[in-house]
Amino acid sequence: QVQLVESGGGLVQAGDSLRLSCAVSGRPFSSYAMGWFRQAPRKEREFVVGISWSGGRTNYADSAKGRFSISRDNAKNTLYLQMNSLKPEDTAVYYCAAYSGDSIFTGVSTWGQGTQVTVSS
Repeated sequence: QVQLVESGGGLVQAGDSLRLSCAVSGRPFSSYAMGWFRQAPRKEREFVVGISWSGGRTNYADSAKGRFSISRDNAKNTLYLQMNSLKPEDTAVYYCAAYSGDSIFTGVSTWGQGTQVTVSS
């Protein structure tokens, strides 16, 4: 059983940066893909970015391309999301996700509890 704990959210102004972290435990971290999703008020949860088990392959939603960067440290069992040039429309609860296999096409098997990111204009 995988446990995911996000941290790093907060209140920032437009144009600022934030780095989210996701501490992972319970299953060998390097064996499965990981990702970040977000859910804004009154909207469905949406995919932001995913990363393969090795970190060699990433997939970004159009809204994240050029501003967000995902990375993983398999030695530290930690996933990161660097968010730059934040916009008010990035305001959402951000969720860490573990996939069931080594790519993001295997489906999410575990969700974190989420961390709130609020961007003021």
